[in-house]
Amino acid sequence: MHERERWQVIKALLRERSLVRIADACRATGVSEASIRRDFARLAEQGVAIRVHGGLEALPDTASAPGDVLSLATRSFDVSQTLNIDAKRAIAKAAVALCADGDTIIINGGTTTYQMGEYLRERRLKVLTNSYLLADALIHTSKCRVALPGGEVYREQGMIVSPFDEDAIQHYSATRMFMSAISIGPLGVIEGDPLLARAESKLLKRADKLIVLADCSKFVSRGSLVVCPLSRIDTLITDCDAPNDALDMLRGHGVRVVIVDASAQTTAAA
Repeated sequence: MHERERWQVIKALLRERSLVRIADACRATGVSEASIRRDFARLAEQGVAIRVHGGLEALPDTASAPGDVLSLATRSFDVSQTLNIDAKRAIAKAAVALCADGDTIIINGGTTTYQMGEYLRERRLKVLTNSYLLADALIHTSKCRVALPGGEVYREQGMIVSPFDEDAIQHYSATRMFMSAISIGPLGVIEGDPLLARAESKLLKRADKLIVLADCSKFVSRGSLVVCPLSRIDTLITDCDAPNDALDMLRGHGVRVVIVDASAQTTAAA
């Protein structure tokens, strides 16, 4: 994790706790105490927080107050849901077709995965999701059992995210995780926000297989944080406008590729 990415995580911890100890930041970022001490010193020099013995304390005017709106470094849900909507719906339908009643699955927050809610209405599954928008839809329109992880609500993305390891998902076990992301590249599944990447990595540890939902726009290089390598992906579902070279690369890494036709609502496996 890069220095500025660590700073963003530390600032998020400050919003939640006001006082962040070195051990807390080490667990949240995965780096050494020496690195965290340097980060704390730099953030204190910048006037972001106050350096105290063994930790970092938020300034009174930087700690989150009731009504503050938290934001992640990624596109808002309202904007994303208007893009490539036909392809996203077709991809979501193909994803739900992989599920059987009684399955326990994980669905991460995203506008493509959100579309799975419509096709889960008549299903009976156990669903863990960090999308409170999807959870709300499933609670009101489906027969699925729904679980949510702990954390703070990020309204712009419609997600619940926590930087901590100790949360409600640590004992959860699922057959599949369905994940959307900011992009897919040679290094793997990519996100643009360190808190989001960490949250998805934690969810991924609780699932046997990973199913990635990515329309053709996700094969353009964006973001800098690798959530997981291509070898972790079992299946990728995309639309017929996805670039062939990218799909060949995925197949070369042993990924099963499912291509949907958004206009015909048909699928083909390769």
